[in-house]
Amino acid sequence: MEAHTSKSRTCSAPVPGSLSPKRRELDIERLANEQLDILVIGGGVTGVGCALDAAARGLSVGLVEQRDLASGTSSRSSKLLHGGLRYLESRDFALVREALHERGLLAKTVSPHLVRTVSFMIPLTRRFWQRIYFGAGVLLYDLLARTGRHPLAFHRHLGRRATLELAPGLKQSSIRGAIIYQDAQIDDARHTLAIARTACHHGASIVTSARVTGLLIETRNGSETVVGAKFRDLETDTDYECRATKVVNATGVWLDDIHDMACPAGLSVRAAKGVHLVVHRDCIDSESGIVLRTPRSVLFLIPWGDHWLIGTTDTEWDYDRAHPAASSADIDYILEHANAALQRQLTRADILGVYVGLRPLLDASDDDTTKLSREHAVAEPINGLVSIAGGKYTTYRVMAADAVDAAVVGLDKPVPPSVSHEVVLLGSDEWQHWSQQANALTQRSGLDRDIVERLLWRHGNRIVDVLEIAEHEPALATGIPGGSYIAAEVVHAARHEGALHLDDVLARRLRISIEDEQRGNLAAESVASLMARELHWSDQRKDEEVKRWYERVEAERAANAAPDDSTADSLRRRAADTRGLNDA
Repeated sequence: MEAHTSKSRTCSAPVPGSLSPKRRELDIERLANEQLDILVIGGGVTGVGCALDAAARGLSVGLVEQRDLASGTSSRSSKLLHGGLRYLESRDFALVREALHERGLLAKTVSPHLVRTVSFMIPLTRRFWQRIYFGAGVLLYDLLARTGRHPLAFHRHLGRRATLELAPGLKQSSIRGAIIYQDAQIDDARHTLAIARTACHHGASIVTSARVTGLLIETRNGSETVVGAKFRDLETDTDYECRATKVVNATGVWLDDIHDMACPAGLSVRAAKGVHLVVHRDCIDSESGIVLRTPRSVLFLIPWGDHWLIGTTDTEWDYDRAHPAASSADIDYILEHANAALQRQLTRADILGVYVGLRPLLDASDDDTTKLSREHAVAEPINGLVSIAGGKYTTYRVMAADAVDAAVVGLDKPVPPSVSHEVVLLGSDEWQHWSQQANALTQRSGLDRDIVERLLWRHGNRIVDVLEIAEHEPALATGIPGGSYIAAEVVHAARHEGALHLDDVLARRLRISIEDEQRGNLAAESVASLMARELHWSDQRKDEEVKRWYERVEAERAANAAPDDSTADSLRRRAADTRGLNDA
């Protein structure tokens, strides 16, 4: 695709919740000059959830994130909204019920444009006891989901023939039947972005690429109290101070780092590494997702558009938290357990992408991360600092409400209870109507229908903003190499979605980095040219962004061939972090 050199155009109508470069400047100025009610540290799903919850209650809110929105765990999950079927084995009934309730709320009310129903089958390889045992678990799972607002279809038992008709790719010799049930999936990075933009729309100031360098602490009534934070704008290398009545620490695996700035005690988390492989849809012949038992946990084979996501692992990670890496051992583990059930054996040549997330688990004495708590906890280790830790992606809204409930204690004004269960995210308003507009939008835009459908899934009713960009400049309706995306989405990401660097687009606004065999290398030059025009980069800056991307891809591939975590970590650190955030 050719680089476009014409001047950028401004859309005719204001874009709700726009995280534009100009808005970022104004938000930094606000943080530096205004006394806020709440300052949130961390731009993952829980952090932006806290910002939205607080802003929707009428509080003055700011949020700072050292990298990009969803740059950590919140863009590297299994892309599922689920209760955690396996947690029923450990009798975590309350956790599963809460998550299933949230699944229904998000699917029906809060973010329906980002949620899709997905079916899973549990293959049975034994004649009697597995059907009874797994059947009882799935039955309980469905019954707990009945308490939600959007229950899915009830599970079904399949015989051997029906199982193999639905999933011919399973090894026929071992199949005795299956149990099939429904769950939900979501594009985690775009969902986190939608929450952030909705918080912005409600008045919150969202500033990314802003690293907290210290906490502001004063002595009040004989006790040390956190009254704000110092942060550095990594784009201009400028230091600021933001004063707030309460600070919420929602930094996930960086939680302890913020605690160390103020106090030695408090909640503590440990990082558990979850690795996923991405392969093309043709590699596994099945119309349903598949759940496989492993010695330690479960392995999901998850349909994802034109791809399958296969994962995950659950092992401790003690290395660079900014750039977790999958080793050769991780990849071998996933391939081994997937191939144990598949007729066509997967090889490394089938792998299009690999991504790794770090789960922040509440610490415990047991070294086995699979046994650490998935439940969340809220604490105030020092006056003025509220920390939220643990939890699951699906329950982010509950976590955020609990954190804000704790933070508003002591504010010198009445604060209403959380209303986030009623707040519809940008893109989801009137979704029932918009979900039926693919044909009309296809005719209006001249784009292929499958591209319009994908745009609807990613942007919801805000597809109009992307299409307006393409309408004003028809060259931007052309495709991006390596994925089913168009150039207008890149412009939209830089103009309205807070994308400041090339990796923000290739890895999160779009998902080319994991969906393309070249991991985004084919698109890097053209995407960087589009961003350079919008963000007024110099040629040198553009070339640096592309160079860093190539280095990142090279380092990831080298890490994936490394035999163990320590070697993979060393190789992964070779990738230059645009914001300079490699851990010491």
